[in-house]
Amino acid sequence: MYELITNLGAWLTSGTQWSGYDGIAHRLAEHLQYSLLATLIAAAIGLPLGLLIGHTGRGAFVAINLSSFGRALPTVGLVVLVFLASGLSMWPVYIALVALAVPSIVTNTYAGMTAVDPDVKDAARGQGMRWHQVLFQVELPLALPLIMTGLRLALIQVVATATIAAYVSFGGLGRYVFDGLAQRDLVQVMGGAVLVAVVAITLDLALSGVQRFLFRHRPA
Repeated sequence: MYELITNLGAWLTSGTQWSGYDGIAHRLAEHLQYSLLATLIAAAIGLPLGLLIGHTGRGAFVAINLSSFGRALPTVGLVVLVFLASGLSMWPVYIALVALAVPSIVTNTYAGMTAVDPDVKDAARGQGMRWHQVLFQVELPLALPLIMTGLRLALIQVVATATIAAYVSFGGLGRYVFDGLAQRDLVQVMGGAVLVAVVAITLDLALSGVQRFLFRHRPA
């Protein structure tokens, strides 16, 4: 075990391991590109849907059941299915990652909207606010902490799952995991897993810090 950890440390700190097309820096950039783009697409889908359901109260079963769907989704199976239908492209990976991220965003956005005090909304309407003013000036600001939590959870899930890009011969940090398994190189496999974990934890801490900073003056 000591030798394995020593070899892993040498692999992670080697200058040659960080340079070149197959270097950690390049694979990290690919991994972040896949993760951020998939999360942005998921947010463009999930936020309006969650806001609509939360504001109107219609279709609540969609938001509730999406959470279970996200946990039960066979991500690799979806990648393979779309891959067989569309051929060699990044579409299978992005579709799977977006499908994974949307449930967290929708459910948290819906939860944030429903947590807004009805009396506050009634007061806003009583002041003559139109529906869109109530939505964007009252409900959305109050629901924003939970909405941001949903975005944060979605991004971390996507970062952890974006290794599947290597499953269909693309890049990212998953390249080390799949190549290491093929080559029976345990150090490379562990190196890839450690890098993915570090990226996920770092992003989680960073987003948590941003969230605390933005809402530092809001009562608990």
